[in-house]
Parts: sequence; C-alpha cells; structure tokens
Amino acid sequence: MTRKLNIAIVGLGFGAEFIPIYQRHPHTTMYAICQRNQSKLNQIGDAFGVEKRYSDFNELLKDPDVDVVHINSPIHLHASQSLAALKAGKHVACTVPMATTVEECRQIVAAQKESGKKYMMMETVVYSREFLFVKELYEKGELGKVQFLKASHQQDMDGWPDYWPGLPPMHYATHCVGPVAGLLKLDAAYVSCFGSGTIREELIAHYNSPFAVESAHIKFKDSDLSANVYRSLFDTARQYRESFEVYGSKKSFEWPLIEGEDPVIHTAKKHEHEIPSKVQVPDYAHLLPESIQMFTTKGVYDIEANQHLSFVQGSGHGGSHPHLAHEFIMSIIEDREPFPNAPQSANWTSVGILAHESALKGGELIQIPDFTSTDYLYQSEQSHASTK
Repeated sequence: MTRKLNIAIVGLGFGAEFIPIYQRHPHTTMYAICQRNQSKLNQIGDAFGVEKRYSDFNELLKDPDVDVVHINSPIHLHASQSLAALKAGKHVACTVPMATTVEECRQIVAAQKESGKKYMMMETVVYSREFLFVKELYEKGELGKVQFLKASHQQDMDGWPDYWPGLPPMHYATHCVGPVAGLLKLDAAYVSCFGSGTIREELIAHYNSPFAVESAHIKFKDSDLSANVYRSLFDTARQYRESFEVYGSKKSFEWPLIEGEDPVIHTAKKHEHEIPSKVQVPDYAHLLPESIQMFTTKGVYDIEANQHLSFVQGSGHGGSHPHLAHEFIMSIIEDREPFPNAPQSANWTSVGILAHESALKGGELIQIPDFTSTDYLYQSEQSHASTK
C-alpha cells in the first residue's frame, strides 16, 4: 500500500488518547472522529484539528474514504459496531473486551474471516513496557522453561457510570487473561473459576452477580502450562493493580505489591536459595517510529485534568498506546495477522465470560470454543439461524 490509511476513531473519551498518535504515524491520516454528543464531538475536533466529524456511526461507515475504524465505545456496543464495520469493508481495531457473549465473539471471528479485513482487540497489557520486558527475557532464554503464569486486575469501580456497577469481575478479564496467554501465544482450552465474598445488594441487582472476587485457573491447549488470574471491582480494599507474573526454571518475574515500586527478578542457583533483586523496567519506545515514540511516557492531552480515568488509574497503561496503534497499522501495511488477531481476541474474551459462568456453577470446568475451527464457526452459525 502506497497511500496513507484513513483512520476514524469512534468514542472520544479514552479514544481521544489515540488521535495525536495517528496524526503522527508515518502510515496514517487522522481522517474522522465519531461521537454522539455533538458538542463534545466539536470540542475534540477543534482541539485536535480533525475536520471530518460524525455523530452517527452508521453514516461514518458509509464514507468510502474510511479505511480503518478504531472503536472505543462503551462495552455493550463493541460487538455490534465491530460487526457493522467489518461488514462495511473496514479494518477494525476495538478496545477491550471484544464482546459480552461467546456468540458475539464467534460472529466477529466469522465476519473477519469473510471480509478479509484485519481485526485486533487493543489489549493494553500485552504492549505495556512490563510485558515487553518479560517477553524479551523469554525470547532471550533468560527465563528458562516457563513453569507457571499469574495475573490480576483489581480496581475500585465505585462511581463509574452506566453499565459498570455490579459488573461480574471476570466479564472484563482481558487485562489479566491477555498476558498469561499472550507471552507464549497459547490458546486457553478450558477454565474453572470460583467466586468469593459478596458485594452490596444494590450492586448485585444489576447483573445478578454476588461475587466480590473471582479467581480462575486456565489450562492451555497443547501445553503443560496453566495460569491463575483473579479480579475484583467492588467492596474489596486494594490499590489499583494490573499485575503479571511469570515463573521460569532460570528466572522468575514478580510484580510489585505497591504501585510505583520496582518489580522483582528471582534468579535460581544450583544447591542454593534463589537470589531476588529489584529491577527497573526500561521503556520500549525504540521499537516505534520516531514520530510517535514520545507517547510511551505521557498521555496525549495537554491538560492533565482531561485525561480519561482509565488512563490515570492505569498509570498510562504501561506506555502501550503507540505500540497498539503501530502493531495494527503495520499488520495492514504488511498484510499479516495483528497480535492479537480475531481468534486470539475471542479466546481471551471468552475465558472471562465462561469463567464467570463457571463461578456461578461452583467451579465447574468449562471448555473454551475453538475459534480457529471452520466447523465451529459454521455449525454455530447454522444453529443460531435455526433458532430465529
């Protein structure tokens, strides 16, 4: 492809973080923005100098000049908007999670396959500097044989709007599922999850989900590895934490307990105890085009008060935003699969959805569908059609 890709961003809360990145990327033009609130649409458009503006998502999809749709809408719109964009012949990047049901995940994978366009779930953790650091250790052989993986995502969601109150913890689990699956690029085969504790009655009523904490074990396909992930959203005292830990035969990486402290590397020694040492994780801006390297260490807003709450609480998402945008754009330019692609995104998202189902069933083992199977995609589609 010789011309630049025209990007349209949908949703301008968290989504506005990506506008200057696409404006400065060597292969993109920040072509259009979309927001239902007309005054906010114009405010963001004026601030960043984006002339093409849409308050109607369907009208945006009719624009033949739009190549890529980057979706940052509320969670319940992710599936329907991704499906509509793929069917309209657009490449799709979508913030997490991919969807809210396993069936929606299946539909998106099928639509991506049929359209031939690229789809990528924009999971921040697998492009954070901490993940890139551990990935580098693994690829250099410094970890040795990986023996176990663990991750958590704990956050106080009190005061968040609309659909967040009472949300089952594992329904938004990709921040902890993504890194444990993504390091070795494994697919989850099945999951077992237990709920623990109880949230307030008024919160339970929203989703009929009582659990304060959900803790899941994941078994990976064609591997001797399993992982443990846990989540809490309400009525659990804990500083914000998106942790990721890997235990290897030579070295292990452990996340700090308190935000701002350095992680720990444990180095194994023969016939002696392991030696722990704190380590400073480097930035990985050098992996990016020079024009967007600045965005690994700061948000894009000039006024700090305007930064989206997810960015502030998540400590800037580990500098992941320019890496996410670059990976997706280069997958189109180079005509290759992005990471994570549609089947991988569906696998990670479904782990959380089915983990909550397991918790409601007392920890029952639940198989994760094979989203790479044409038979599964076709049979599910036929079954879905027959029930209409």
